[in-house]
Amino acid sequence: MAKPKKRYVCQSCGSVTSQWAGQCADCGEWNTLVEDAGAVVTPFQAKHNLQGGGRMILLSGLDADVPLPARMGTGIAELDRALGGGFVEASATLIGGDPGIGKSTLLLQAAAKMALAGKSVAYVSGEEAADQVRLRARRLGLGNAPVQLASATSVRDILTTLGGATPPDLLIIDSIQTMHSDLIEGAPGTVSQVRASSQELIRFAKERGTALVLVGHVTKDGSLAGPRVLEHMVDTVLAFEGERSHQYRILRAVKNRFGGTDEIGVFAMQTEGLAEVGNPSSLFLTSRDESVSGTVVFPALEGTRPVLVEIQALVVRLASGATPRRAVVGWDSGRLAMILAVLEARCGLSFATSEVYLNIAGGYRVQDPAADMAVAAALISALSERPVATDMVAFGEIALSGEVRPVAHGALRLKEAGKLGFTRALVPSAQPKEGSVALTGFRNLAGFVDHMLGR
Repeated sequence: MAKPKKRYVCQSCGSVTSQWAGQCADCGEWNTLVEDAGAVVTPFQAKHNLQGGGRMILLSGLDADVPLPARMGTGIAELDRALGGGFVEASATLIGGDPGIGKSTLLLQAAAKMALAGKSVAYVSGEEAADQVRLRARRLGLGNAPVQLASATSVRDILTTLGGATPPDLLIIDSIQTMHSDLIEGAPGTVSQVRASSQELIRFAKERGTALVLVGHVTKDGSLAGPRVLEHMVDTVLAFEGERSHQYRILRAVKNRFGGTDEIGVFAMQTEGLAEVGNPSSLFLTSRDESVSGTVVFPALEGTRPVLVEIQALVVRLASGATPRRAVVGWDSGRLAMILAVLEARCGLSFATSEVYLNIAGGYRVQDPAADMAVAAALISALSERPVATDMVAFGEIALSGEVRPVAHGALRLKEAGKLGFTRALVPSAQPKEGSVALTGFRNLAGFVDHMLGR
């Protein structure tokens, strides 16, 4: 008889090796290799040729006139924005986020709205009983929605139940780490079980035209738990971000085969569930009556949506000989070091004897290079203790040469700033005039520093 071939699978990256080791050779993680039962290899299988014995498949040309897959609106505009217009038929979507961030609440709200709109929706929970899901729906005011609930962890039982009747338009699995397939050995949540369960569920969705949504756990560093191959198997990967101490939540598309990955959906956690935020800038701007040094408003851009955020800087002078500290919250610490170096080398401003603290108000995270000008303005304002006007915004990218470079979608940023009552802007000199906002352009950082210091 043929013996099963032993193999060891990394629980972090999904790589396979024939021998156990303390450290994974691919991702470098320690104590993540777990024995996984491999397939039985027989001499016949080893010599068998796969070029015959199969069924013919239908090939179609790239220019074939076929209807595009239809989208199903969720009734939640912010969720539809992140998805690119709604769920696509026969698609697989993976949504991940920290525990308690609101993944199940958002999906339950979307399921209820779609069910009330006439779509057939099935919600399968492997972590909660059906009564618990029903109780949460009543708390959210969705108790009358015709959503089919079930509490199960066996993939065979789920597919047998759904395959024996008309397949639902939307199937939600909460969560994929609790699912178990009896085709292979292993506890739920292991790499082999997550991969096998996802493959069977995705195959069902593709064959029956059901939009599948998988809820995934995340690790301590915020990445999706399980094998990275799971992200390749699905069509869309959504990341639900936010801090428990803050009210807002951001739904960001990490991967989307049917749309862009630069759109976000913004929600606010309330007692009635997740509420849509039509004006995200209201969450990240501090209301104040007088100017404060070290504070500058920056019009960030998330996809096609401008979001005004407040950048705060604090410069503390230290006694001679003390080691200064650099602390950053919500921005790249390496980019802050670059801005400080350019300010010292090109403009003569020294922060060597001062501690520098930089914060993005509201817990927002900025990755836009256009924030360089706003950060520089906040640092100069904090160092000189000269406040920036409350009706002013700043944006622009700073090069190592000290040049102030133009950024993308400047007109959209200015339009949003004007809509919220800002009347002046510090921008690159190449930025064209847009709307009623008065522009002050700069070619290099030295001129910008002179303007900030009133020289």
